[in-house]
Amino acid sequence: MRVPRRRRDAVEVNLTPLIDVVFLLLIFFMVSTTFETRQALELELPESVSGVAQVSSPVTVVVTAEGDYRLGQRALSADELASRLSDAAPQAREAGLVIEADGRAPHAAVVRVLDRAGALNIRRVRIATAEATHTEAERP
Repeated sequence: MRVPRRRRDAVEVNLTPLIDVVFLLLIFFMVSTTFETRQALELELPESVSGVAQVSSPVTVVVTAEGDYRLGQRALSADELASRLSDAAPQAREAGLVIEADGRAPHAAVVRVLDRAGALNIRRVRIATAEATHTEAERP
């Protein structure tokens, strides 16, 4: 006796749910990932009424309230600042140098950065400031 075989349907893999899950994961990672390159470093920038908004520079030296330096992600001493700024000098000459000095930073620490930039022939130096919230007449 011959048993008739049932015809099997062709197996299909539906990729639509898989693609939906991949897109949801992609969106999740894009939203949850931060692209901030700086660590939480709180600076009180000096205020300026006449400041002009500028495009950020790839070479930024941060002077903290204690007079410490940061170039990129790395904390530097005064001696290390000289060598690291020398390495970044070609890029700083092209795009400019931004100094983000805390309003409480010692003046000598800021002058040290300016002096080193001048010695490296970096002519486009900008000092970052915060937008003034009060005019001089309104200040207590």
